Amino acid sequence: MNEPVVKADPAVVAGLDNYLTLPIKQQPTWPDQAAVAAVREELAVQPPLVFAGEVDILRARLADAASGKAFLLQGGDCAETFADATADRIRNRVKTLLQMAVVLTYGASMPVIKMGRMAGQFAKPRSSDFETRGDVTLPAYRGDIVNGYDFTAEARVPDPNRMLKAYHTSASTLNLIRAFTQGGFADLRSVHEWNRGFADNPANSRYLSLAQEIDRAIKFMAACGADFNELRTTEFYVSHEGLLMDYERPLTRIDSRTGNPYLTSGHFIWIGERTRQMDHAHVDYLARVRNPIGVKLGPTTQVEDVVELIERLDPNREPGRLTFITRMGAGKIREELPKLVEAVRDSDANPLWITDPMHGNGITTKNGYKSRRFDDVMDEVRGFFEVHKAAGTFPGGVHVELTGDDVAECLGGSDLIDEAALEERYESLCDPRLNHMQSLELAFLVAEQLSKR
Repeated sequence: MNEPVVKADPAVVAGLDNYLTLPIKQQPTWPDQAAVAAVREELAVQPPLVFAGEVDILRARLADAASGKAFLLQGGDCAETFADATADRIRNRVKTLLQMAVVLTYGASMPVIKMGRMAGQFAKPRSSDFETRGDVTLPAYRGDIVNGYDFTAEARVPDPNRMLKAYHTSASTLNLIRAFTQGGFADLRSVHEWNRGFADNPANSRYLSLAQEIDRAIKFMAACGADFNELRTTEFYVSHEGLLMDYERPLTRIDSRTGNPYLTSGHFIWIGERTRQMDHAHVDYLARVRNPIGVKLGPTTQVEDVVELIERLDPNREPGRLTFITRMGAGKIREELPKLVEAVRDSDANPLWITDPMHGNGITTKNGYKSRRFDDVMDEVRGFFEVHKAAGTFPGGVHVELTGDDVAECLGGSDLIDEAALEERYESLCDPRLNHMQSLELAFLVAEQLSKR
């Protein structure tokens, strides 16, 4: 029997366009507005990338994490590129997240929600609209969805047709992710297989020991007659920063079951530190869609900011609706985070708190590379858990920039990446990412912290 189709409320649709009347930051200056309009029209008739029912399931999963019954693992590239959307690289990112999730699930005896910064993380906020090299000044690179990385006048011209390429690249990425996670690749009985192709190192050796323990446990349960069909597949969600409104608005659809608007460009959308102004377009727009929404909170965030964000984005105090992603820096998290956590704890709100230990720990090396010290990343994670333990609240997740490839972008870790290694294996076009081994090391640290709760 077909479900009844609910017609869109004209007031709801009109409200979605209220953002057009508000200030907005971090948008490109398109040279051809007619071309932008044509691309928006084409995006508006494309199939959704994700579906309302999937979004609703994720919201319920995040509600569990907010109440301490699950943990969110969110990771992927700083900025996806069209060139890196290959089967091998997508598979390696998924494998790394699956491995991290196994470490967390087994080490902490807790369900882990797996979410990629994938299939949509093509736009990047920039500190300046322009970049200068020598005597040449050009528009800043805003991600492959807007312009090219090459420092030429031609490459840096914002091109709206790139939004269509971002959509189709996201669709093919999602298709591969769904094949991996629903077709048997993610079967827990294959935990050894996920390590194939990765170099031998201390983190991988530790993972293999854990995989052997899982094998023994599964064999024991099989001997007891357990049904392992549930182990064959896994849920996997995708997320990105909701930054480029000429892309997000056309991909917002009204659900035919409920009449509610959903942003179908991804399951989970977050608002960045640079675009979370209360009276600006991004907060207004994302307050109107049904997706779970995240907000990045840096070290200058005040209690008043958090209270107002809750009122704007989660006025009904809906479990799983709102996530705060803290990015304080290792040197500031123990000082700045407690006042925010305690104020929310003492209110009627129950957002999910997760840590982004990457963005507050940026440095520039002597040889000119943007990097992060792995020890700082690990210390911020420890600080996050310490703050929540002291407040009696739940540390609900971790949000990291990572890759499944053997790059050298963050200093340190068990293979002691130094500045010389950056010159040989640095690949990121934007911010430095944890490589496969560092990602596993981080997962073991988080599992240890969770087991102490």
